[in-house]
Amino acid sequence: MDDAFGFVWVLVLVVVVVTVFAGTKTVQQGQIWTVERFGAFTRELRPGLNFLVPYIDRVGHKLNVQEQVLDIPEQSVITRDNATVAVDGVIYYRVMEAAKAAYQVTDLHQALSTLAMTNIRAVIGELELDSALSSRERINTQLLTILDGATEAWGVKVSRVEIRRIEPPENLIRAMNMQMTAERQRRATVAQAEGDRQAAVMRAEGEKQSLILAAEGRQMAANRDAEARERLAQAEAEATRVVAAAARDGGEAALRYFIADRYVQAFSKVVDSPGSRLVLVPMEATAIAGGITQAMELLRAPSPIGTPPIASPFAGGSVPTVRG
Repeated sequence: MDDAFGFVWVLVLVVVVVTVFAGTKTVQQGQIWTVERFGAFTRELRPGLNFLVPYIDRVGHKLNVQEQVLDIPEQSVITRDNATVAVDGVIYYRVMEAAKAAYQVTDLHQALSTLAMTNIRAVIGELELDSALSSRERINTQLLTILDGATEAWGVKVSRVEIRRIEPPENLIRAMNMQMTAERQRRATVAQAEGDRQAAVMRAEGEKQSLILAAEGRQMAANRDAEARERLAQAEAEATRVVAAAARDGGEAALRYFIADRYVQAFSKVVDSPGSRLVLVPMEATAIAGGITQAMELLRAPSPIGTPPIASPFAGGSVPTVRG
């Protein structure tokens, strides 16, 4: 009898311990558990110590509410210009509402992966190959907007979407490298042609400026020459007026003096010429010689107007000869 009573007490004690453990739950930080009562969701268990109604309530789903990373499997995508590229990426998401994430979708990870792959094909399929290779930021932004809107009903917040690799096939990469090389060669040829054109323009401009400056120099020289001739003519005219005035005031003697002075100057130039060996004085020059003598006499003692001229030493008609 005592043995049976002791067994009952042990059994009761075991049941109590099991019941206490069944009704006490410790939730770790970064997790949220759902509680189901007879299969229906009732509430959530937050991190820390929580209590349930034993044998009535049970833990339904254990959800991680930290930000998680989900790999997007590699897949082949056809671009708008019918080029096939291999694409993969990652998704950063976080569970914001545990109840929706637990009961609105069967497999959250599978659903997110499938949704991302489908939308990657849709977004890249609208782009040409060159745009797809150079517009990763644009693709990431579009995918983020689409996935975040689609997963809102699941209580999930997609924070980032990153395309890790967009790789064309090997033959297409070789063709792109050849195209890039040809494009660079074309740019180099165009740049060289542009440089040659600019050099030719600069040379032509320099020649033009040189011709303009030369023409301006000739014009200035002609203007200076004309001014010099004009001033010389003015000086000749002034000298003529002075001589005329002297002849008018001094009479014939002053005129003969002026003519004799010019004759002596011209004769001196002929005699002093380095190429002259023989100088012949014409017969008509004897009368001029007399004028020179008279001019010398006038310089020594001016005579009144009307005085007969002094006889020339060359009046005999002889022709002097000057040998070099």
